[in-house]
Amino acid sequence: MARDDNRRDRRNRDETPEFADRLVAINRVSKTVKGGKRFGFAALVVVGDQKGRVGFGKGKAKEVPEAIRKATEAAKRGMIRVPLREGRTLHHDMQGRHGAGKVVMRSAPAGTGVIAGGPCRAVFEMLGVQDVVAKSTGSQNPYNMIRATIDGLKKEASPRHVAARRGKKVADILPKTDAAPAAAEAETAEA
Repeated sequence: MARDDNRRDRRNRDETPEFADRLVAINRVSKTVKGGKRFGFAALVVVGDQKGRVGFGKGKAKEVPEAIRKATEAAKRGMIRVPLREGRTLHHDMQGRHGAGKVVMRSAPAGTGVIAGGPCRAVFEMLGVQDVVAKSTGSQNPYNMIRATIDGLKKEASPRHVAARRGKKVADILPKTDAAPAAAEAETAEA
């Protein structure tokens, strides 16, 4: 009896929508066979909890819903955690690159909004970033743009991580103007 209850609880936990997902691209692909053409679909999905975790995945199937489901599962398996400043923007400017896709990302003051195009915008919205300026140069392929954005986000380092790596305090690393608010933020995060 207890075993059935555990299974039911597990199913209910999996069904709770803690992650939001965004369909970025869907392609109809064809394979030429002896009798003609066989059509399938390839989907690209970005998934995030809008609190600092994001991932992307691709899925292929004969039907669109199945391709989207596979892509969503792949995205959930490959999620990364990104530290955000004040829960709304990036800590520092960075560049990401994958193949010919290049993305430049800059932190922005409050009220700026998400200034980014297409696939990059989907990544930032699923991540929970509210203020960012991003420019995509090079490839316009959505797969490469998303991979370049994720590559840049992997390089993100919070002042707390940098301080721990260097064996210093957060206040020693930041400029004097930013030191007080960031030190208070670090203390609240540790508590």
